[in-house]
Amino acid sequence: MSLPAPHSKRGTSRWQGGAPSALAAVKSSAGKIGPAGRGKTSRNLFKPFVLITGLSGSGKGSVLKAFEDLGYYCVDNLPVDLLAEFAKLCRQPGSRIDRAAVVVDIREGEALSQLPAIYQQLERQKPKPSLVFLEASDDTLVRRFEETRRPHPLGRHLPVREGIRIERMLLKPMRQLADAVISTTRMNPHELREFVQQRFGAVEKRKALLVSILSFGFRFGLPTDADLVFDVRFLPNPNYVPGLKSKTGKDVSVQHYMDRFPQTREFLKRLTEMLLYLLPHYLGEGKSYLTVALGCTGGRHRSVALAEQTAKILTTEGYRTRLNHRDIGRSVV
Repeated sequence: MSLPAPHSKRGTSRWQGGAPSALAAVKSSAGKIGPAGRGKTSRNLFKPFVLITGLSGSGKGSVLKAFEDLGYYCVDNLPVDLLAEFAKLCRQPGSRIDRAAVVVDIREGEALSQLPAIYQQLERQKPKPSLVFLEASDDTLVRRFEETRRPHPLGRHLPVREGIRIERMLLKPMRQLADAVISTTRMNPHELREFVQQRFGAVEKRKALLVSILSFGFRFGLPTDADLVFDVRFLPNPNYVPGLKSKTGKDVSVQHYMDRFPQTREFLKRLTEMLLYLLPHYLGEGKSYLTVALGCTGGRHRSVALAEQTAKILTTEGYRTRLNHRDIGRSVV
C-alpha cells in the first residue's frame, strides 16, 4: 500500500538527520565529537550500535535521551539510506564514537520499507547491532496523542487509531527482527530510562558475572550444578533428519535447520530476554557465577545449538560466558 506523507518534520533533537551535509559533518569530525568519545584514544574499536524504532508515542524520544545519558552518540530520525553509511563512519579507524544510538521511524515515509533489508545487512557485520522496538497498547497511544494534542505523524487527515493501525502493519517486519521489544503501556519515563540503563549500561560491571552455558541430554541425567534449567525437547529434532543425525548443534546445517521453525526463534528470543532481565538482579545480589543449562534428549543437537546462540547473545551484551557441551560426545545411537 502507499504510505501517506509523514506530517512531522525530520530531526527533533541531538544530531538532526535529514541533510547529506549533516552526515558529512559527522564524517569530518569523527574522532573529535560525541559524548562517548571523551577521553578515548583512536585505537578504541567501535562497539555498540543500537537502532531504535517503534510506534509513534511509544517513548522513542525518552529512550534516546537515556542512551545519551549513557554516553552514546545519538541521532534522531536518521534517513534510512544513510544508516549503513553512518554505521561505517562510526567504525572507521580513528573514530572516537565508540557507541551510537539511532532512531529511524515512520517519519521516513516510503523509505521505511527499505529498513528491514538494510538492518539485515548490518547484522552480518561485526559487532552485530542491536534493534530495540517500542510499542504500547492502542488505548495508551491514543491517550498520549490526546494529551500532547499532536496529530499522528502519518497525517492530520487520519484518525489517530487508523494511523496507529497502519503504523503497526508497516513496522511489523522490524518488530520481528528486534532483539528487544519493549511495551511501554505501563511504563512511565523514569521506568523506561531505568530499563535502558539496566539493559545497555554498565557493561564493565556485567563482566563481574561469569555465565556458564551448559548443554546436556536428559537421558544422561540432570546437571547437579545448574542454577537455571530449560527443557528444549519440544523443538523439532534434527536427529531424525537424514544427513543431520551424525552432526551436532555446532554445525551450521543443524542450526539452519532449527532456525527454520518459528518456535525455535521465539524460544531463543524469550529465553534471552528473560536472562537479560535476570542477570542484572543476580549481579545486584553479588552473584559472581551462574550456570544456565539447556537440555534435549541426547544433548547433541537442539540443546547444543541453543546454547551456542545464547552464549553469543550474552557475549554481545557484555557478559563473560563459558560454553560446556556436557554430552555432545556421547553415543548417537
